[in-house]
Amino acid sequence: MKTIGNVLWFIFTGLESAIAWFLLGLLWCVTVVGIPFGLQAFKMARLSVWPMGTTVNTDFGKHPIANVIWLVFGGLFLGIGFFFAGVIWCVTIIGIPFGRQCFKLAKLGLTPFGATVS
Repeated sequence: MKTIGNVLWFIFTGLESAIAWFLLGLLWCVTVVGIPFGLQAFKMARLSVWPMGTTVNTDFGKHPIANVIWLVFGGLFLGIGFFFAGVIWCVTIIGIPFGRQCFKLAKLGLTPFGATVS
């Protein structure tokens, strides 16, 4: 079931999201200062390809300054966007698993520094 969910996610949401995150990560990595932020974008790209069956554990206290900078420069909007996408997915019963994945991406999008994806 996890594989079927991942394939459907990849077709409807994952490919576009992963490409966007990958390009954003490349853009961040152009500067030396942005490399840590680009690596977090690559983490989001990897998760947005196959999110079903993975867990996200966030630890804001591990890198609080980097997480605050991330929140200010787009993380808050990213989290809100994924949250609303999850709510829209959850309107139908069939979309609930995809909505849960959006909530997972929102959690990682808010505070990616110190977060582990397993």
